Amino acid sequence: MHGHSSLARVVRAATFIAIAFVAFLPGEANAQGGGAKPSADWTTVDQALGRSGAMQPGDVMKYSFPRSDLQVTSAGVALKPALALGSWVAFKKIAGGHAMAMGDLVLGEDEVGPVMRALQAGGVEQTALHNHVLHESPRVMYMHISAHGDAAKIAQTIRTALGQSRTPLGTPAAPVPAAAIDLDTAAVAAALGVAGKINGGVYQVSVPRKETIREAGNVVPPSMGVATAINFQPTGGGKAAITGDFVMRGSEVNDVIRALQQGGIDVSALHSHMLTEEPRLFFMHFWANDDAVKLARSLRAALSRTNSQVAMR
Repeated sequence: MHGHSSLARVVRAATFIAIAFVAFLPGEANAQGGGAKPSADWTTVDQALGRSGAMQPGDVMKYSFPRSDLQVTSAGVALKPALALGSWVAFKKIAGGHAMAMGDLVLGEDEVGPVMRALQAGGVEQTALHNHVLHESPRVMYMHISAHGDAAKIAQTIRTALGQSRTPLGTPAAPVPAAAIDLDTAAVAAALGVAGKINGGVYQVSVPRKETIREAGNVVPPSMGVATAINFQPTGGGKAAITGDFVMRGSEVNDVIRALQQGGIDVSALHSHMLTEEPRLFFMHFWANDDAVKLARSLRAALSRTNSQVAMR
């Protein structure tokens, strides 16, 4: 009898330890899905930037600042903010309780200097400054930024810097449900080989690369700006203006240029967006305004020249 009692105590103790171990497994509370919450609290960043972010894959919190104040045309097309005029900044928690931040700020030429000085004063660095499109009026520049440290302080610096521009910083209007647009998105997705989403009257597609990208030793998820972005803005009659950027290794650049040119798509810029990423990446911006499905086929041909996560026929 004593032997049975001892065995029972051992079984009960082992069961308690097993239950306790499972209870404290990292992420176990979110394993069931449905109501899972982001692993980090971004309240102080929300407060500093004056708006809420949107959680992206890879535990990335992204904040958008559409340049709805700008009335920009390119090659006769009035650009929607969602096509090529959307400033953004994304944050991801890293070791030591810090965050890394990356972003792309859309600026008028006269805004570049004041914004850059404010960012530098707060320790937010610039990693690129260049154009994305051609023949636009008024002229628009794109400033890529990077920072590591306290997320709220980084956010406050970015908010202060944006205050040196005409970027709308008031409380954003509540998001409206995506409405149908004058574009056969199903046909575009079939021709392109990947589906997108409608945002702000634009059909947006994101195509990650297969490699893991790192910057300063930290993994950079595709949602922090290292996925190929392709945007379609309907221009009537089945046509669309397209722009975005291909994310490429150096060995892929000229193959992609040739594929785009063969499809009647102009290259508008070629440059870097970061400084110390591994592997080294190049970003190629493009433009065309033609039959949307035809352009999607040409873009698919260009994607096939890259190591992208899209099934090619």
